[in-house]
Amino acid sequence: MLSGLDLFLTDPSLLFWLFVAVPVGMAFGAVPGLGGKIALISVMPFVAGMDTVAGCVFLISLHAVVHTGAVAPTIMFGIPGSGPSPAVVMEGHAMARRGEATRAITAAAVASGIGGLIGTLVLAAIVPFALSLMKAISYPEIFLLTLFGLSFSALLSGDNILKGLIVACFGLILAYVGTEAVYGTPRFTFGQDSLLDGVDLVTAVLAFFAIPEMLMLGAKPAKAHGARGTALPRVSGQIRKGIGDVVLHRWLTLRSSILGAIVGIIPGLGGDVAAWLCYGHAAQTSRQPERFGHGAVEGIIGPEAANNSKEGGALVPTLFLGIPGSSGMAILMIALVPLGVAPGPSFVNSSGSLVWSMVWALALSNIIAAVALIALARPLGRIARLRQKLIVPFVYLLAMASIYISTTDWHAFMVMLVLSAFGYLLLRRDWPRAPFVIGLILGSEAEQSLVKSLGLFGPEFLLRPVSIALLVILLFSLMRLSRRLTQRARSSRDGLQTGKERPDAR
Repeated sequence: MLSGLDLFLTDPSLLFWLFVAVPVGMAFGAVPGLGGKIALISVMPFVAGMDTVAGCVFLISLHAVVHTGAVAPTIMFGIPGSGPSPAVVMEGHAMARRGEATRAITAAAVASGIGGLIGTLVLAAIVPFALSLMKAISYPEIFLLTLFGLSFSALLSGDNILKGLIVACFGLILAYVGTEAVYGTPRFTFGQDSLLDGVDLVTAVLAFFAIPEMLMLGAKPAKAHGARGTALPRVSGQIRKGIGDVVLHRWLTLRSSILGAIVGIIPGLGGDVAAWLCYGHAAQTSRQPERFGHGAVEGIIGPEAANNSKEGGALVPTLFLGIPGSSGMAILMIALVPLGVAPGPSFVNSSGSLVWSMVWALALSNIIAAVALIALARPLGRIARLRQKLIVPFVYLLAMASIYISTTDWHAFMVMLVLSAFGYLLLRRDWPRAPFVIGLILGSEAEQSLVKSLGLFGPEFLLRPVSIALLVILLFSLMRLSRRLTQRARSSRDGLQTGKERPDAR
């Protein structure tokens, strides 16, 4: 570890490439539809031929801060900047609409920085025994983790669990559109070749969240963001509030960071699963879960901490086993090959100082990105206060461009129109929309991991040691969830009875 730090202290060029990579990575994250994969592909021609350590520092730093840069469009306009960002849309954009964009951005920046540091610590702690740890995790554990995430659909359903379950099932149906991954059978494509690859996540999220919100805003009288007749919070005090939110919810930040790093370690899950798991965990542990969907800052802190801590965890299988932890890590592994890096079980022993220089790059880049985002929170918050007549057309154009960048297929706009109409209907009827994305993201992953678990282990996959531990956690979580929902239903029933008794009392 000291040898990796010594490389930074003795070679100023490493810090130079670090400071170059951070703004580039944040810029790619801030443009919806680009993200980490496009960023890595774009810089690969420029990295080839660089010094091995400098190139690794540049690539790791670039990829580590993409999710931090995605915070800006996600919160200000309700347009997810990267894959895990939809978990922040509901709460972040709701806070921006009531004039608290600076507070939300600051809380996201601090949570991202802390999450990145904790993910780095997890990576550093796992280095000595990474190989033995990876052998204990397989498809059964992935299946149980996805079930754990799907169970949060009921918690995020507001006062009507049935509505949330219906929306979650709609997300599950869309998750199964396309070519089935195990047997290659087309499902729900209706003969359309454009649906063989499934429903694009960026298209679905924009159609379900950003476009319905803009339709609602466009139908209202033109005014600045914030409730009518109320003074908007001062921008100057919101930075302190955002930092205070993370301090107040410090244990949620810690738990989400650790959970995100663990999810990152498991190959195939990625940041989407980590973000939604921690969003559900934030709602489950909140004392006021009914605030979720209406601007709860915990719904920003949890996913943002997980987004960045996941990067440290995902480097474990990528570097030490040669198994990419996510699609972004697969491209990162390819980008490392021209630099002379050969990920695999022997990588730690043969390249100790290089490993630790990558660990330090991961930590420092997260700190720099968090500080930069906090510095930009005030001007970004002012942009979010622009009048709706200026914001709505810009968001429409940005959404269209994001969909085309993500799919390069005009058929995606047809899917967008259908899903936008459905999302707008749910918004008008005050139905929950978060369960839809949970079902869409986790549905296909749950199916694939279940089929592979049964094929490899049979029904006995539930008797694996880690599987038993996850089952116990899942059952405990469901019991706690059931008790909380029962208490919520009882309090609502008591409130209705009290309201009926009041006229008689008068």
